[in-house]
Amino acid sequence: MFTSQTSSFQDSIDVEERDDFDSEEIAGYSQKIQLNCYYTIYLYQGTSLTLIDSSLPLEAEPELRTYISRRLSKGALLGGMGNIATVELSIPEQAVGCYCCLLEQERSPEQPDADGNGYVICFMGGSEKGLNLFRLELDKYVQGLHSSLQTPELQNLETEVRPYLSRWYEESVMHIYRVVQLVQSNISFLLHAALSHTHVDIINSDERTKADVLRFIKAASLQGLSQQDTTTASLCKAISEDTHSDLTIDCSASPPTLTNTVSNRFCDDWIQAFLNAAERCNPFLLRQILENFKLKAIQDMNSLKRFVRQAEMSHYALFRCYQFLQGCGNGDVLLQNARAEHSDLPEACSIITVLEEFLRDQSQAQA
Repeated sequence: MFTSQTSSFQDSIDVEERDDFDSEEIAGYSQKIQLNCYYTIYLYQGTSLTLIDSSLPLEAEPELRTYISRRLSKGALLGGMGNIATVELSIPEQAVGCYCCLLEQERSPEQPDADGNGYVICFMGGSEKGLNLFRLELDKYVQGLHSSLQTPELQNLETEVRPYLSRWYEESVMHIYRVVQLVQSNISFLLHAALSHTHVDIINSDERTKADVLRFIKAASLQGLSQQDTTTASLCKAISEDTHSDLTIDCSASPPTLTNTVSNRFCDDWIQAFLNAAERCNPFLLRQILENFKLKAIQDMNSLKRFVRQAEMSHYALFRCYQFLQGCGNGDVLLQNARAEHSDLPEACSIITVLEEFLRDQSQAQA
């Protein structure tokens, strides 16, 4: 049982050795950080597309327009929801991932039935699989254009729209890379803070760095994935009341200084995978590693729940539960979440208390 558990954990960490992000994407990364990426924005009226602006080569844009027109005719682009696919264009990469989103204009009282009018925004770069990992970020970034697209004339094209579109890759994809580059091997402290719902305070930093770190914490946390969101919310509240537990990142020096740091063996085991991907300048691989990290944490939480239920009826199951917590390296986080989730189940709470005492005694003995 524990051999297979270890093997599964190693498989999760070793994603970079076998994942096709290397073969698909790594060729685009050398000493530079940013691969070739492009944007295009069209005005969509009725059934016609009118080019407003594009960073694509002249010969490639008509090819993209033909592709978008075909997608629109099939009803494949829904308002406000991004669609990601692979497109073949006359660009150096030939085949790239393409994110497309239709931003519908608000209907005026004069034209209440004007259907389908709006703008189509396209971002191209990397692969379809890579962009899919950042779908939520891309959706949110496109929505940030709404206030700038109020008139068909787009008099603010030069001052607002074009600069905003040009930054899509830097703002929507590169933030995880920037955080790993910022904290390096201290990334384990951020991972532990995310799993344990610990508040992170970033001081003496610019707004972009602060936003990057907070986005990383949110991306690494399991909040919203729990079966009981109210449990997660109450756990966050309980932990936030203890101000001494805040992880503080002081960016006044380089590298930043971290205080009130807490980690465990589970989070430490992921450090090298993050550093390796960052060294290759591959943000898509970094995101995949982060998703694997979360998946493994969720699997371990589900295993602990199962063991706790079994331990209510068997002392041997209690021992197996203890062994599991010893082996996974994430016992502190798992028990913290389990206690919050089982707060209304006295028998389960008693078992969790016993397990906490076991682990505390073991820690003291090792110290």
